[in-house]
Amino acid sequence: MKEISLRTSILELCTAHPDLINIMRDIGFVNITKPGMIQSAGRIMTISKGCRAMGFSVEKVSKQLEQQGFKLTD
Repeated sequence: MKEISLRTSILELCTAHPDLINIMRDIGFVNITKPGMIQSAGRIMTISKGCRAMGFSVEKVSKQLEQQGFKLTD
């Protein structure tokens, strides 16, 4: 399991784990694949902020990420 923090920016997470981009898109974070989105909003956006913005449950996203080999930490 790869541990990723809810407090780390999407930019940092996707830089460290490029496969996370497609996983996040498949979960429902469709804006992540828009050109420039990771480089701009991704600098301040975290998974928990993204969940709030999209109306997703952090628990649900956590379970989906675990199925892909990622474990969310605080």
